[in-house]
Amino acid sequence: MASNQHVVPEARAALDKFKMEAASEVGVNLKQGYNGDLTAKQAGSIGGQMVKKMIEQYENGMK
Repeated sequence: MASNQHVVPEARAALDKFKMEAASEVGVNLKQGYNGDLTAKQAGSIGGQMVKKMIEQYENGMK
């Protein structure tokens, strides 16, 4: 399987929605499709917010 194929195709839409929410929370204007105009700082802040939210969700699930 190629690395760009998802095991669960429906996961793509959920991840895209999650990414858009994280971008909004950190104040980055993310558009659908290509976002190559983002700075490394902006992209990193989106990824960091996504990880932070995943950790929070995991910790809440453990309680």
